[in-house]
Amino acid sequence: MSIQFSVPDMSCGHCVSTITQAVQQAVPGARVTADLSARRVTVENASEADVVRAAIVQAGYDAQPVA
Repeated sequence: MSIQFSVPDMSCGHCVSTITQAVQQAVPGARVTADLSARRVTVENASEADVVRAAIVQAGYDAQPVA
């Protein structure tokens, strides 16, 4: 399953690294890809959008699911 989030404050490689690490700690085995220009994060192999969103928020970034 793939879940996509809009992360408006993600603006650099450090942001991507921080978000990736936070999501992978919350959902071991998740594959995280980020599109800086679109400010979107896609997480594969995650079934709980709320868990992923909480990890991103806890890392310091606002995140809204993209339908």
